[in-house]
Amino acid sequence: MEPISFSFDQPLFLIGALPVTAGHLVTAAVLMMLASLMLARRARSARADERDEQMATLLAAQTELQGRIAAMTEVFGTRQAELNQSLSQRIDGMTHRIGTSISEQTKATHENLRRLQERLAVIDNAQNNIQSLAKDMAGLQSILANKQTRGAFGQSRMEAIVADGLPVGAFAFQATLSNSARPDCTIRMPNGQPPLVIDAKFPLEAWNAMRDAATAERRQQAAQAFRRDMEVHIRDIAGKYLLPGETQDTAFLFVPSESIFAEIHEHFEAIVQKAHRQRIVIVSPSLLLLSIQVIQAILKDARMREQAHLIQGEVVRLMEDLSRLDERVRKLQGHFAMTQKDVDDILISSDKLTRRGAKIEALELAAEAEPGQGDKNGRPMDNRMGQLKLRVVDED
Repeated sequence: MEPISFSFDQPLFLIGALPVTAGHLVTAAVLMMLASLMLARRARSARADERDEQMATLLAAQTELQGRIAAMTEVFGTRQAELNQSLSQRIDGMTHRIGTSISEQTKATHENLRRLQERLAVIDNAQNNIQSLAKDMAGLQSILANKQTRGAFGQSRMEAIVADGLPVGAFAFQATLSNSARPDCTIRMPNGQPPLVIDAKFPLEAWNAMRDAATAERRQQAAQAFRRDMEVHIRDIAGKYLLPGETQDTAFLFVPSESIFAEIHEHFEAIVQKAHRQRIVIVSPSLLLLSIQVIQAILKDARMREQAHLIQGEVVRLMEDLSRLDERVRKLQGHFAMTQKDVDDILISSDKLTRRGAKIEALELAAEAEPGQGDKNGRPMDNRMGQLKLRVVDED
């Protein structure tokens, strides 16, 4: 096999009339490669310049950004300091206000606790009083459950009201009447009038039964029993204590409870009317006290009327003393008139003495010459003064 020979001068093809050899192609390729390299280098240089410009721009922007960041950092620092200061001030103010509020609230709490303790102490005292009152009520209930002790309770309360309202000697307890009856109290009336009788034996068994009745039927039965007991008691008072000429024609029936008195007048009007017809007045503690005060005023007026003649006698003696005083004043006035006349005469004599003293003083002033010196007629001055003195005596 023959070797293939290749020559760069051998034409490969024709471009128009110009033959193109392999050397031309190689040269063209080399030139194109060189052109490509130059273009690439220029491009790289341009890109490098662009990158430098961009880098410078980036550096400038970065520098500006750093300046802005520094300025913003300074502003933020200042604002942060101001904010911290403002927050600190507000926190301090809030802390002070909260502390003051807590202190005031603590004081108010202590004060409220103190008041609460005081109120609790008052409540404890009230509770103790209530417990004591409950014990007293239990004792009172036991007293009222027994007829004799109940009568003693009403008697003692009535006696306390009468003794507090009237003077000693104006009343009597358990006095005996002519029929051997012994009323609970008799009150002396003025002007010789018979005494007033007060009875304190109130029938309470039927009343307690009526109050404690569980059904309406039992309550009605207890009310009927209470009505019968009241009628019997009113009839007994009228028969034993209303004695003509010895006692008043009216007597008091004392009820030791205001509530029972109100219940009687509200639900037992017939008993009240029957008592009025029998001249028996049902009185509560307040009405008895009012009646005692009225009787006290009547007794006081009677005592004043009894003492009226004594007052008139004292007035007559007072007028006699006044007449004697008037007579003595008139005598004293006459003495004063005579004394005034004597004083006037003394003043007249005093005036004369004063005038004569003035004349004597004038003569003594005119006679101040030397002793033994004569006057115009040659007479001694001593003799002249003697004559003047004699003339003054003669004028007197």
